[in-house]
Amino acid sequence: MSERPLVTQNLSFRRKIWIVLLLAWPAIVENVLQTLVGFVDTYFISKLGLVEVSAVGITQTILMVYFAVFMSVGVGSTALIARYIGANNVQKAKRVATQSIWMSIWVGLLFGIGTLIFAEQILKLMGAEPVVIEQGIIYFRIVAIPSILISLMYGIGSLLRGAGDTVSPMKAGFWMNIVHLVLDYVLIFGIGFIPSMGIQGAAVATVISRIIGVFLLWRYLQKSTVSLASDWFKQWKSDLSIAKSIIQITTPAVMERLIMRFGQVLYFGMIVSLGTYIFAAHTIAGNIEAFAYLPGYGFAAAASTLVGQQLGANRIKDAIQFGWISTGLCAVIMGILGVFEFIGSEWMAHFFTQNLSVIQQVTIALKIDAFKEIPLAIVLVLTGALNGAGDTKWPMYSTAVGIWIVRVIGVYTFGVAFHWGLAGVWIAILLDNLWRAVFLSWRFYSQKWAK
Repeated sequence: MSERPLVTQNLSFRRKIWIVLLLAWPAIVENVLQTLVGFVDTYFISKLGLVEVSAVGITQTILMVYFAVFMSVGVGSTALIARYIGANNVQKAKRVATQSIWMSIWVGLLFGIGTLIFAEQILKLMGAEPVVIEQGIIYFRIVAIPSILISLMYGIGSLLRGAGDTVSPMKAGFWMNIVHLVLDYVLIFGIGFIPSMGIQGAAVATVISRIIGVFLLWRYLQKSTVSLASDWFKQWKSDLSIAKSIIQITTPAVMERLIMRFGQVLYFGMIVSLGTYIFAAHTIAGNIEAFAYLPGYGFAAAASTLVGQQLGANRIKDAIQFGWISTGLCAVIMGILGVFEFIGSEWMAHFFTQNLSVIQQVTIALKIDAFKEIPLAIVLVLTGALNGAGDTKWPMYSTAVGIWIVRVIGVYTFGVAFHWGLAGVWIAILLDNLWRAVFLSWRFYSQKWAK
């Protein structure tokens, strides 16, 4: 779908459903491809051993903090781009794009330098066994020092989605992930004259695929019909009014994601304390259940774009309806996927390990997680809708309570104090999502965000 404004008067309810689906499906496919790579990545690494699985799992936990910041810069950009596209103010949209790209560059460089200096200290904070940390440092340094690649991928992708183009990021993701899959196998296990590089090979494959992803996204941005990237280098100086607007929307979104990720670091540390095999089971379960919530990100992207564009055109009723339509469609789809997750949990666990104890733990976690899918659909899509409206504070409030009170305390209480192990951990995750689903539904229903 091209990045043309989607604001049209007098749309029927059926037409609105169709527009949501048109915007959501490319984003869903893109996320499926990314998760598939993570799935295969974990599968390949699991052949090296559970220590390597835990090393990559711990590293990914830290990287989630990085992703949180990079994605949040994109939240502000998406909201403003959508608003100005909806108001047919293309020149203002271009100014937002310019400032967003530069912000992505500087933030990525900052995190890369931080990784170069503090990689070992950061991983030691997780409290893993020395052999796990030793492998984790290798992977972490290779994939995170060039953080500018990750930052630009999120930044450019958010600009395209804000303009209503979810197809181009999907295309870039497709080719990036194809390259990743091929290189993953070749560099991890070796083939012909190419030696086996193990966990280091997995990291190198990731970096090369990200280089390709940034290149493709940049080409698509240059070719966009509203030419969002046409003046970015000429206008390299800061536009304080635009930068301030991006930061005002971005700051609560950054805080929301950091609250989430630092909370995850804390309770992941609790899981690590339960043992390497328990954490390996948690990592495997997380990779499997990621497929079930992928529609949430697609419909969240659609809701963010549509709510922002409708508000830009001063069509508040349409913005509200698009938000609820996106939420309802996603809840149905993720609920169905939850049923399949419950039924096939043990079968899926066998793909990653033959260790019966780990398989049992993964199965328990996935059966509990199946009940989380509908609440999570509501959380993801309404967060996207509120972010598209620029109302980023309330998702931050819901996450602060959900992660630091419901989830962290729940993981300690059920998982550690009650000795329920991984089952207790995933029960706490379920309760957190139930809380946030209710809270965000109330906020969106209030319609105060539209003001």
